[in-house]
Amino acid sequence: MNFPIEFTKMSGTGNDFIIIDHRRPFLEKKEMGAFAKAVCRRKFSVGADGLILLENVDGADFRWHFYNGDGSEAEMCGNGARCAARFAHAKGIAPAKMSFLTMAGTISAEVKEGGVRLAMTTPADLALDHQVGLAGVVRKVHFLNTGVPHAVCFVDSNAATPVPEWGASVRFHELFQPAGANANFVEVLGPDALHVRTYERGVEDETMACGTGAVASAIIGGMLGLVRAPVKVTTSGGEILTIHFELGDKRKISAVFLEGPAHFIYEGLLNAEALL
Repeated sequence: MNFPIEFTKMSGTGNDFIIIDHRRPFLEKKEMGAFAKAVCRRKFSVGADGLILLENVDGADFRWHFYNGDGSEAEMCGNGARCAARFAHAKGIAPAKMSFLTMAGTISAEVKEGGVRLAMTTPADLALDHQVGLAGVVRKVHFLNTGVPHAVCFVDSNAATPVPEWGASVRFHELFQPAGANANFVEVLGPDALHVRTYERGVEDETMACGTGAVASAIIGGMLGLVRAPVKVTTSGGEILTIHFELGDKRKISAVFLEGPAHFIYEGLLNAEALL
């Protein structure tokens, strides 16, 4: 590994990522998780919720490897995908309308002024009305895989939701093993508006936003008749994601899009001591 290594720091509605152009690879696949865990440490290294490595691939503009801050590889990340798309367009890796390969499948994206619009893979494994005990109260928790597994629990007021405690309980609940699930706590703000707080696997804490969690929350809200598309989702970081979807007969879900900002924060050079 030759240092220094060029990197870009980006943020998607408060989810922050280290992005590296890895088309000339310097990491073997087996090394990527440990590298991600090292550079994502806050205070001791760059610090981020995740690491994104972009590589060449046949049949798409690029492929990515996405790692959470704990070094675990994730199938998909909506906020990370928007950042990766804007990065790829800005660096001449991909046109404004692009496709890229993830573990969840091929994602289409369009870089627009002020943000990125993603065409999501078709959600799967819908399950409504699980009964889960949280703080001694049995609550309804719903499930949908929107590229990664998400549990969704509607609450009266999100201001009082103890996300770290309840989130861990849901994330590790036996219903969602062995993979576990991200836990989303959702307050209905209006007929087309939600507030979502998310506890994420791999980060093991509340994050400022989760794109795939916003998608899962909006679709399940639509299934339950609580909201209608397009749905404006306010994240913990205060920014807004727009979720488009169509619901058909027999709970068929189609035409799922996630739209929101992706910000360049800074560019830098990673030195060897960042891995200590």
